[in-house]
Amino acid sequence: MSDAAQGSIADPHRKDTVAAADIALDFNVKAIEAVTIEGPPALMGRDLMSPYVWREADGRWGMMVRAVCRPGEVMTDTGQIWSGWSNDGVHFTMLDQPSIVPGPDAHDAGGVEDPTVVRLEDGYLVYYSGVLADHAHGELSYATGPSLDRLTKSGVALASSKSEGNTKEATVSRSADGQWRLFYEYAADQASRIGLAVGQSAAGPWTEQPTPFMPRDNSWDDWHLSTGPLLVDDPATPVMFYNGATRDARWRIGWIAFDADLTRVVARGIEPLVTPPPVDDRSATDIAFAASVVVDGGAIWLYYSLEDRRLSRALLRRS
Repeated sequence: MSDAAQGSIADPHRKDTVAAADIALDFNVKAIEAVTIEGPPALMGRDLMSPYVWREADGRWGMMVRAVCRPGEVMTDTGQIWSGWSNDGVHFTMLDQPSIVPGPDAHDAGGVEDPTVVRLEDGYLVYYSGVLADHAHGELSYATGPSLDRLTKSGVALASSKSEGNTKEATVSRSADGQWRLFYEYAADQASRIGLAVGQSAAGPWTEQPTPFMPRDNSWDDWHLSTGPLLVDDPATPVMFYNGATRDARWRIGWIAFDADLTRVVARGIEPLVTPPPVDDRSATDIAFAASVVVDGGAIWLYYSLEDRRLSRALLRRS
């Protein structure tokens, strides 16, 4: 499929490094592919967002994805979470039923969104955004279970507060000091921001930390920020492919690098790495949003959604 259909590729000759960065780091996009699914009618009649993809020990590619009501249809919920498997990381066969659905408890009665999977020895821990019945407010929640079709909700993982409302979009990693870091999105000052908390296990409890980084003036990420996946194949320099936007919510994907303990920024891309394909109608949905990253035989695959309705992956090159 053409690049124009899947998103724009950054100039391969441009150096995405910040002035006075601690390290010289560059990422470019080598190729873009459509990610496709097949499943039951209840899923195929919805649009797709937030594809969280990982590799199993047996070589299979797993996916959890948010499925949303299409524009113009009755909005019964803000999302369901479905699961599936693939042999190639591109074409996924989904289970017959969703893995996580809204309710019955109030904290996610309006919808379930944005899955993030932590593979455990005895099964799975899945963070997700639980949305209240008003479809406007929510909190970061989680579920656990031995398989993707046997998950039990465990309640709220990180509650919203007056200053950090609508906690969602979890990114979790274990740092060099043995502690777990939880990056998440929250609402503040009429914008999305990225927060950070530290815990002793993947399930917390969590202790809030200083804000890891902020929007930049006069830039493509000057207003909104949202968490994206962490690339940790080089433990000395973890990289987050984060989501940023202007005030009018035109989202793009960029990158930022941290030290080994995820406490200090050491480099940050100047221009977005992935942008949506151009559209003639300025009122159209203009979003590229990163959800997961997988390293396969040295290849770095970034999974993301376009226009809040379809899925893609990009092959990245680092130098």
